[in-house]
Amino acid sequence: MMPTPVIVLKEGTDSSQGIPQLISNINACQVIAEAVRTTLGPRGMDKLLVDGRGKGTISNDGATILKLLDVVHPAAKTLVDIARSQDAEVGDGTTSVTLLAAEFLKQLKSYVEEGLHPQTIIRAFRTATNLAVNKIKEISVSVKKDDKQEQRQLLEKCAATAMNSKLIAGQKDFFSKMVVDAVMSLDELMSLKMIGIKKVQGGGLEDSQLVTGVAFKKTFSYAGFEMQPKSYENPKIALLNVELELKAEKDNAEVRVKSVEACGGSIQTSVGAMTDDVLGQCEVFEEVQVGGERYNIFKGCPKAKTCTIILRGGAEQFTEETERSLHDAIMIVRRAIKNDSIVAGGGAIEMELSKYLRDYSRTIPGKQQLLIGAYAKALEIIPRQLCDNAGFDATNILNKLRAKHAQGGMWYGVDINNEDIADNFSACVWEPSVVRINALTAASEAACLILSVDETIKNPRSSTDGPPAGAGRGRGRGRPHAH
Repeated sequence: MMPTPVIVLKEGTDSSQGIPQLISNINACQVIAEAVRTTLGPRGMDKLLVDGRGKGTISNDGATILKLLDVVHPAAKTLVDIARSQDAEVGDGTTSVTLLAAEFLKQLKSYVEEGLHPQTIIRAFRTATNLAVNKIKEISVSVKKDDKQEQRQLLEKCAATAMNSKLIAGQKDFFSKMVVDAVMSLDELMSLKMIGIKKVQGGGLEDSQLVTGVAFKKTFSYAGFEMQPKSYENPKIALLNVELELKAEKDNAEVRVKSVEACGGSIQTSVGAMTDDVLGQCEVFEEVQVGGERYNIFKGCPKAKTCTIILRGGAEQFTEETERSLHDAIMIVRRAIKNDSIVAGGGAIEMELSKYLRDYSRTIPGKQQLLIGAYAKALEIIPRQLCDNAGFDATNILNKLRAKHAQGGMWYGVDINNEDIADNFSACVWEPSVVRINALTAASEAACLILSVDETIKNPRSSTDGPPAGAGRGRGRGRPHAH
């Protein structure tokens, strides 16, 4: 006689466990990586994402794409989270971190299928990540901060590298100067909200400008305003918290906060007690026509730790993507000012780490050797994908890179322009080392997290919502599980 099954979980609960569950999670992560795989690098393609309301977004930014994809698979959501955390922490490298995590899992799939215990794998991966991070710190090049000119060039190169893979790559020289100027005009804290970005449709990208001070859309009009002079030298500025005309509160608040922080003075709620000490001031106030909008611009503010970038461009999607690209570049420049050590991009640092870990794995016995070797192989996904996206023969270029790194050419990476390999350090393809360190640790954490899950239990909704999903007749899912 069969023992009667003991039902612990509510009917309709779907639970799957063990190795098939692990493999299914790994496969789900591969699908996520496929979504952003082709956006990597200077020759990466863009994605057009259309939401339920029909609004289209064109983007090349890994975090933006994953945010707009409505991912429901619980394991795959982990990859979306690391892309977001990379975006918040460093600003760039969101596609790389997703690809690395997916590739780590792909390399491990065969070991999982053979029944190797996930904890063994996780231990090896932690070791490999520590080794890799220490290696980056050891070989990264610190750039002297004393020489302002030299530091500026370094920052411009980092900004240009961040923009290489974006829509605005053609104008990267123009924008990298603008981004560095913007970040340099901030104070020590380098608060991101002190860089305002206003988008005005029309005009070319080169018509974009940086205002060191405050710029906002003209928010007031009054009788006879056409006759007023449009520019004032050294004006006194009264900041009134009084409704002069009906306007969205959000705009008013933004204008007030920015003006106070730049022009000095304090906000007044009435015009009764106007004394000199409550007034702000700036060198020039002018009203300027930008495209179809009129802008008020305060320049030469005494406390100017704020600036505004006015972006021009054609379609709305285009200016939005430009804003996202500039955000990445601004974040990179901030990071490079705080941590002045850099590494070469274009797959160079990944190939060097891969070689280092492969050599290390040969010195240790047991399963760890295989697993650290798998980690080393997974790192090659970055240069391989750069080649694939540019239409190069990836196998051929990776063979050249392996040979070059074995001979000690540690900064050699993919040369996108000539379908070959090149010393990316002297070619000025630079990234702050903190970007790569963050990408490696986040990707490895995500891979370990997904490996440590061996069972998923889906709870049906409570009966008020109707029958639980998938518990209808004929679907074969509604049977109680024997536990």
